[in-house]
Amino acid sequence: MNLHEQLNWRYATKKMNGTAVPQDKVDYIVEAARLAPTSSGLQPFRIIEISNAELKEKIQPIAYSQSQIVDASHLLVFAAFDEYTTERVDKVFAQQEAERGLPAGSSDDYKGMLLQGFAAQSKEDHFNHAARQAYIAFGIAIAAAAELQVDATPMEGFGNAQLDELLGLSEQGLKSVTILALGYRDEANDWLANLKKVRTDKSEFVIEHK
Repeated sequence: MNLHEQLNWRYATKKMNGTAVPQDKVDYIVEAARLAPTSSGLQPFRIIEISNAELKEKIQPIAYSQSQIVDASHLLVFAAFDEYTTERVDKVFAQQEAERGLPAGSSDDYKGMLLQGFAAQSKEDHFNHAARQAYIAFGIAIAAAAELQVDATPMEGFGNAQLDELLGLSEQGLKSVTILALGYRDEANDWLANLKKVRTDKSEFVIEHK
């Protein structure tokens, strides 16, 4: 299938059958997210990969008791940086310089411009920017799952602060943004499985200036 066919195949699965997704497929999806573009290459988020059944059971009530949390094979929690610190930005550019064979400090002018901009913003601004970068990778992970015909349910319906506490994210300077549940659809028990995919018509969706 081409990408359009894969995206037409996928839907936000409401009921999964509990079948395990092979780890190599999960790794492929996570790698697609890792390779996603981000602003200035900062990658200001992390992915928490969860397959432990007991932990999923603890997450379920935080996620309004949605069945996909425990029926999914894996949960990918996308968690964004709570702020841009000099240390975090320095680390990114030091890695870029080292891996590209550039002299140390060759990115200082650009890095300084970024840090000056971040200094004028609030921590909330930082988190909102980082969360938008996480969503880019989140979308690519959904497409990668569709490529493999792994069902993926995007989930924003959960208590962020409660999940952060359960996973110890605050201590890592992270805040949860969204969850991607990976598994396989239970067509017999999923009310959405066989319904027509509905999207805004292209004539309305695309505003052209020629």
